Parts: sequence; C-alpha cells; structure tokens
Amino acid sequence: MNTKATMNQHQEIIAQELKIKTTQVAAVAALLADGSTVPFIARYRKEATGLLDEIQISAVRDRLLQLAELDKRRQAIIGSLSERELLEPKLHQALLGAANLTVLEDLYLPHRPKRRTRSIIAMEKGLEPLARAIFRQDNTPLKPEHFIDPSKGVATADEALDGARDIIAEWINEDPAARSALRHLFTSKGVIVSKVVKKNQEVGAKFRDYFDWQEPAAKVAGHRLLAMLRGENEKVLTLAVRPPEEAPCELLRRRFVMGTTAAAQQVELAVQESYKRLLAPSLENELRSQLKERADQEAIQVFVDNLRELLLASPLGRKRVLALDPGFRTGAKLVCLDEQGTLLHHATIYPTLSEAQSREAGKIVTELCRQYRIEAIGIGNGTAGRETETFVRSLGLAPEIIITMVDESGASIYSASEIARQEFPDHDLTVRGSVSIGRRLQDPLAELVKLDPKVIGVGQYQHDVNQTALKKSLDDTVASCVNRVGVELNSASAELLAHVSGLGPVLAQNIIKYRNENGPFSRRAELLKVPRLGSKAFEQCAGFLRIRGAANPLDASGVHPEQYRIVEQMAKDCGCKVADLIELPELREKIELSRYVSETVGLPTLNDILGELAKPGRDPRATFSTFAFSEEVNSIADLKVGMRLPGLVTNVTKFGAFVDIGVHQDGLIHISQLADRYVKEPGEVVKVRQQVMVRVLEVDALRKRIALSLKEG
Repeated sequence: MNTKATMNQHQEIIAQELKIKTTQVAAVAALLADGSTVPFIARYRKEATGLLDEIQISAVRDRLLQLAELDKRRQAIIGSLSERELLEPKLHQALLGAANLTVLEDLYLPHRPKRRTRSIIAMEKGLEPLARAIFRQDNTPLKPEHFIDPSKGVATADEALDGARDIIAEWINEDPAARSALRHLFTSKGVIVSKVVKKNQEVGAKFRDYFDWQEPAAKVAGHRLLAMLRGENEKVLTLAVRPPEEAPCELLRRRFVMGTTAAAQQVELAVQESYKRLLAPSLENELRSQLKERADQEAIQVFVDNLRELLLASPLGRKRVLALDPGFRTGAKLVCLDEQGTLLHHATIYPTLSEAQSREAGKIVTELCRQYRIEAIGIGNGTAGRETETFVRSLGLAPEIIITMVDESGASIYSASEIARQEFPDHDLTVRGSVSIGRRLQDPLAELVKLDPKVIGVGQYQHDVNQTALKKSLDDTVASCVNRVGVELNSASAELLAHVSGLGPVLAQNIIKYRNENGPFSRRAELLKVPRLGSKAFEQCAGFLRIRGAANPLDASGVHPEQYRIVEQMAKDCGCKVADLIELPELREKIELSRYVSETVGLPTLNDILGELAKPGRDPRATFSTFAFSEEVNSIADLKVGMRLPGLVTNVTKFGAFVDIGVHQDGLIHISQLADRYVKEPGEVVKVRQQVMVRVLEVDALRKRIALSLKEG
C-alpha cells in the first residue's frame, strides 16, 4: 500500500469529517510528526494550521491514530488471507475499500480461522452438499437419507438436516449484507431492557430505578446506561439490548427464504437458529459496545469540562497563608506558608473540644497571624470544617485577612503519596495534607497537578469508563490548562514542569536539578544548558515558561523566543527599547502590524505578540473572590424548605449539578431546576467552583439527600 497515498486519503477523510481544509489536516499531521505538541501547535503555529484550536488539533491527532490502527488491522487481515491463499481479487478490493473496522471485520468473518463450530463439525460429517442443495431452494428433492453415515456420526435423516441447518446458519451469520442490515435495525430499533435479579434486590437498592426499566437504546442517556451496566456488573440487574424479535427474523426471512418448499422451510428454521444462536448475541455485543463507547465519551467529556474549571479556578496568588485541616477529636492541623508555599510552621489546635481549648487555640492562631504576617486563612471543607470556620471568624482578626473554605478533595491522597514523602520526608501525613490545602488556595493548578485527576472528585462514573481513553483525555486537559496559564520557571515543582509542552518527567527533574545546582534561571536561553534538553524541546517549552524579573522582559511573557527579533525590530522602528513597548501603550498604538508579516508569521501571531506586550505573562484565570457559607446553617438539621443559601458548585453531571452549602452533604440541583428555561446541558448554566445562590426544595435527612433549585420562584 502506498504510504503517501494512504496518508493523503486519511487527510481527506479527516478534513471531511471535521469540516476543515485538507491543507490544515496536512499541516497538523506534519507538525505532529515533527514532534510538536498540541498546545504548541495551537499557540505558535496558527498560520500553518489556519487558526485551528486545541480541540480541532487534538481531533486530527486522534483520528490519524485511529485510521493508522485501521490500516494496521487491514494489512494484518490481507496478510493472513494471502498466506492461506484465500485473497481473491474481489475480496482484496473490498478490504481495501472498507471505511471502518466493522465493515472490515464483516468481510473477514467468513475466512477467519475458527474453533470447531457446529458448522465445521457438520462439514466434517460430509453434510455441506446437502446444505448447498437446501440453500438453493429449487425443486430438486432433498434426499437427506442419502447422507446417513453412522461412521461419521449421522444416524438418521433428521440428524443430516440438523447438520445442514447448522452450516446454513453460519452462512447467514457471515453474510456481510445481512449483518449490515441487521446492525442498522439493532441501532435504530434496539430497546434496552433492565430487570432486577430478585435475590439481590435488597442489597442493590441504589439501582431500584432500573429494577423494571426499558427505553430505546438510541436515546439512552450515558449516565443511565453506565448505572445499568454497573448494576449488571454487581449482579443486581440483567440487561438485554435488542429490537423486538419478530423484526430481525422477518428481515432475514425476506432475504434468505424463497417460497414454501421443503427446502425453504429448512432455510427458515436455519434463519431462526442463526439469529437466536449467532447473530443476536454478536450484534447485541456490538451495540452494547457502541452504546458504552458513546456513554464513556459523554462521561469523559463531563469529567474534562469539570476538571478544566477546577484547574483554572481563581488563584489567591503569592500571599502568606495559614491553612487548617479541621478535625474534632484529633484537632485541627495548622500550617503557616510563605508566599512561595514554603512551610514555615506547623501545630495542632483544638478549637471544638472545650471552651478552654478553644480559647487557647484562638491565642495560637492570633499570634501566628501576627508573627508570620498572615494574609489569608484557608480552612478545609471536610469534617469539622464549618465549626472551624465559625471559630476562626469569631477571633476578631484584622479585617484585611481573607478567611475562606478550601475544597480538600484529594488532599489526603496527596499526603500519602511518594511526591509528598519526597517533599516533606520529616513530616507526617497531617502536616502534608494541611500544606496541600494552603497551597491549593494560593494556586489550585500548581497543587492539583500533583494528584491523579480521578481522585479530585469531579467525575461521573469515572471508574466505569474506558480507563485508557479517560487517562488520555485528562492528561490532555491538564497539559492544556498548564500551558494556557504558563509556568514560572524558577519556582515551579517538577510535577508542574512535567506538563509543560515538550518536557515530561525526566526533563522536569533535570531542570529542577540544574536550578538547585546553578541557582535561578536568568534567561530562557539558559534552558539549553539543561542536560538532555535539546533544541526541539526548547522550541516546544520555551514560550510557556516565565522568568519573573528577567533582564529581557520578553522572558516573562508568552512571546516565544523565535519571535523576539520581531519585537526587537518593532522597538527599533519606534525608536525605543522593548521594555518601553511594554510600559507605554502609546508606543504600541503606533505599530503597523502589516509591516512585520512574513511567509511564516502572519497577523494572528502578530496580534498575539501585541497582546502579550500589553499584558506580559498575564494569568488568564479569573480574579480571586472570597466565599462564605451562611452562618445560620451548619448541618443538614438546620435546613428548611424555602431557604436561600450561598453555595459552591462541586460537580456538574449530565443530570444536574451538586452544590456544597456547608452542611457536609452536597445538595443536587436537578437539570430541571437549573433555570427558568429549558436546559439541555447543565454546563451551559453552571461550572465547577462557581458561587451560586440556591433555594432549598426538599430535605431528606434520613437518606442524606438535599434537593436545590436555581429557579426564581
């Protein structure tokens, strides 16, 4: 197969599917083949790709891989058939033209090496001629008695007919056109039916919505399908995904049964057998796989959207923080951090056990705030979080000290991780967890990249979906967020650096080692002195790394080093220094961008450069804003229907959004309660970490369920 022709064909297919130009696909393919990353291509190769964004570039990348896998399978099949001398010209052409894996496998099915099926056993008994005579359905007498041969295991005429039908059933099963027609019927008319396994209905009460449930498979919501599949996996439910049985059998009868002869009657029996024993189970598995894949994609996208919002949450920034990991009996673990997140002090206080201990805890917190010039206090939102928040607010601290709750999801996972042990070898888990809470307040992105995204708590059925696809999507999302924000080269952790375009864990560690041995980087070009960091890695990473206070102000911006000469020419043409272009808007207004257009640099890149000069190294995340729960409500017992309360969105799913209202149990805003209008996707209305004002609709303290609404009345 001609590699270049195949690549061109792939590019045309992708361009048509994504509704972009073939030249754009070709440009992305060439850049990817050259070792460029998706964030780099999207940010610094806009002219080459015709302004494709990260989502489009990722789609091109993924589809190129899928088509390459399809070709790999195609070649394996052709090789197998050729080796066994089964590759007829017509079949060869059909295989070359197969547009997807399903068609490819249907073509291969009759020729696939098989275990000893009922059909093969019947053929071994010499019954294939009888099967062919029956399948012709002409007026020739069948004479099955001629095939009786006890030595071959055929004792009667009926046994001969049984074997012949087994052969015919397999022919019907392997007919590509029949499979294609039935596949369409399964897809369009299939019904998913869920029933409870009686003996397990008590232990599986959480699946009771699906104890007697059915709906069209084509319309099943992803989260419902994943719930039913989990119920089936836990042996609480049984699932079937098929169209009503008469429709597929009628389709096969029309295709294979001709007339009412004795032969036709045998073929009809074979049709029924083929559908029941071979086609239905096979096509049901296919349909289940398709539905599962669609549900996985839906669930993964929900996770990706939530994770992006969480990673791009507003950072408090470089402020001195006192962080508290609350607890009742064991007390609250307290740490003080400087602006860089360095641990300065740690202690344990007991603000909730007794009045005397509470007074002592208050003295400690007040003194530490003075001693370490604390600018913000972050309190973990887990057990005793609200009580600890009330305690801190009662201390009468300076009004300029920010007091806020911090989502501590995953902090305990971090504290027990190898990363935490390496960072704090002399401190226990409680100190590490408190540090993580404080740093998460300072910069959520820098701290959360140390965790496996799956433990952060913003997914939906994340353990039920395809784990390879989930990891790939989450890794892409983390990399996208890290590179969008940019990374401070002289203070970033190895975990954060590892997500920068072109780096990875090994180069990240090499950068840290070089920084420790040689001191802070003074300019981006110094990265080329880092062991194993060559020109390609430098090209990919440099624009996303920032050096605050560098001699060259462009080193603190998103302007790529390969573009420095353009900015220097702009400054020269304006009769000033590069720093003047950054500081003085009137100088930037004089720049005529068209003068700097070249074969490789167009107006999109030049506009990006001008934007960076206006706000070098700007953080795209929103400005931090404080949040406080209602002081009247601390537990679910305090809730009353009709109350309006402030809350923080903690998770967005396909069926609604979960909101923390400060009672240690998130409430649910069902999709129907998100707005006074129809809402198709909850993500249209709310995002993770969004501050909302909700109304309490219903409280079920026994089942710990809270229904909330964003509607006005």
